[in-house]
Amino acid sequence: MVNYNGAIVENSGITIDGNRGFLYGDAIFETLKVLDGKILFLEDHYFRLMASTRIVRMDLPMNFTMEYFEDQVTRLLAVKTASAAFRVRFTVFRQNGGFYLPTSNETAFLVTAEPLTNPMYAIENSAYEVELFKDFYITKQLLSTLKSTNKIVQITGSIFADENGYSNCLLLNDDKNVTEALQSNLFMLINGQLITPPLADGCLNGIMRKQILALARKIEGLEVIEQSISPFDLQKADELFLTNVIKGIQPITKYRKKEYKTDLATELLKKLNAFVRLN
Repeated sequence: MVNYNGAIVENSGITIDGNRGFLYGDAIFETLKVLDGKILFLEDHYFRLMASTRIVRMDLPMNFTMEYFEDQVTRLLAVKTASAAFRVRFTVFRQNGGFYLPTSNETAFLVTAEPLTNPMYAIENSAYEVELFKDFYITKQLLSTLKSTNKIVQITGSIFADENGYSNCLLLNDDKNVTEALQSNLFMLINGQLITPPLADGCLNGIMRKQILALARKIEGLEVIEQSISPFDLQKADELFLTNVIKGIQPITKYRKKEYKTDLATELLKKLNAFVRLN
């Protein structure tokens, strides 16, 4: 079952031959984690979606409030198989019509959901090796910070990682600085400083990135900085870890010949779970 424009149906019936999300990548989406019927970080997701659609000049209807957004998700989950946690994708796309220039900026939406096996965030004690993906680059612009359906760099990088036995790849921008991983934001601990690339470098404006920055800034003695990370910094780091709203925190254990600790990632994960329980 899916939610298509507010109707709970078995199949959306969307035809791809005229769909602008399929034809031009003309769509914005949010990936949500729902725990015990509650959307985690609801306000952050809603306001990011609203900001993103405005940036790309999509028109959402006046009734598209945060309560409406939440209701569309919970109504779909009410007809799903019972589960403690769900991964939900909320996709907004421009209505059919036009070529590069659309005939209308009005939108439709599609909500899909699948159960998650791990309700709370957890760190898996397994090897997680990464490498740089250098075939294509992220551009330093506002559009790179959005969750749009134009993800060909991430798709190609994921194939490269799979073909070469890596758990993930790190993406570079056109200044050759490290911006993010294929589906996550990047954090680096080095000499008592926790560093993550700034949005100006082209990294995703991640919801979990925002939560981890807030939690880390409350740790005494830890300096938290948003600044560019060069590939040379990676091999000097004490820890590297990735963040997204579904996984939470994923420590990187190896990059080339360098192996990393996971102490700060583990501490932050405990704080994250405590925050989720309280909120």
